[in-house]
Amino acid sequence: MAQLAIHGGTPVRTAPYPGWPVFDETEVQRVTEVLRSGAWWYGENVARFEEEYAAFQGARYGVTCTNGTAALEIALQACRVSQGDEVIVPPYTFIATASAVVRTGGTPVFADIELETANLDIEDVEAKLTDRTKAVLPVHFAGLPVDMDAYNALGREKGLAIIEDACHSWGTQWKGKGAGALGQCGAFSFQMSKNITAGEGGIMLTDDEGIADAARSVTNCGRCKSGGWYEHTLIGTNLRMTEIQAAILRVQLTRLEEQTIRREENARRLDARVRGIPGIRIIDWVDPRITRRSYHMYSFRFTAEEWPGVSRDRFVAAMQAEGVPVGAGYPYPLYKNPVFQRPELGRDYSDVSCPNAERMCQEACWIMHPALLGSPEDTDDIARAMEKVRDSAQALAE
Repeated sequence: MAQLAIHGGTPVRTAPYPGWPVFDETEVQRVTEVLRSGAWWYGENVARFEEEYAAFQGARYGVTCTNGTAALEIALQACRVSQGDEVIVPPYTFIATASAVVRTGGTPVFADIELETANLDIEDVEAKLTDRTKAVLPVHFAGLPVDMDAYNALGREKGLAIIEDACHSWGTQWKGKGAGALGQCGAFSFQMSKNITAGEGGIMLTDDEGIADAARSVTNCGRCKSGGWYEHTLIGTNLRMTEIQAAILRVQLTRLEEQTIRREENARRLDARVRGIPGIRIIDWVDPRITRRSYHMYSFRFTAEEWPGVSRDRFVAAMQAEGVPVGAGYPYPLYKNPVFQRPELGRDYSDVSCPNAERMCQEACWIMHPALLGSPEDTDDIARAMEKVRDSAQALAE
């Protein structure tokens, strides 16, 4: 039995996994062209990227903005979420999913997730509906889409807007159509860690012209497409993307399909290698309606009861020592964040309990998407490290 690297042994690998972002001279050339043109602001590159990204995801309209958080906020505003409205959100997600609701005047209501997918549990959503519910905001967590047929049916039955937090799902497809274009609208982020990036940036997609026009007005100081430059029809703000960001994103988009396919292939290879390791629970939900999946991360659960004396954090440290970039994910559900303990939010979250989300925070392990851009042999090293750590679980016990 090989000695674990955390105990001084030789690690499975010493070579780094692929870095991020991926870029080349094409981005440099495009940015240089923008700089030399002197046209740096909200022009042709922004308009072209909106068209190109909307087409890539199968949407009719795209409205760019400064970041993914802003994209969520404008989506909510365009769907007329306002003071007193409730929006059901998952607690296992980045804070923007819930804070965007608060910043648009609504109240986030937390429904639990499914352990098998890390996605919002529609049965718990239905249990949390009230006469004040205006929208549901599911997250396609790690790029795995929620059951959009079920959510759209619920939206039609109850008169709810289904707004997709698609900030993990560039390239994900449900029945051949891209995430973010499946409900009323969807929001994407292009922040530095994302699978397509300009450092920051965001976009909202929709097939609804009215929602697109409202979102455009919000981002562009309340102007409308038929009005004059100094004619403002609502209280908007300035959330416009720059030409430099759009130029970078247009190049990044040309690589996205190939990168998405490569991540899928490596993730399937890793699934096959680690599926039978005791105490490792992969996200193994298979549905023929998922025609392509973006992997923002490879997420799995570490069940400590099958590793006597070994904590999740100890396992993570051992994997990192073997040269595999594993992290532990969110430390607690959103409703346990200090911001949601503040009485001025107008709702007491102290008694909220989402057992699956709390368990996920204790068990989840993440391998971020750049590691899935390597070779099949790089992927095999992840499995080899996991097998090595499992074989030495007794020595690893604290």
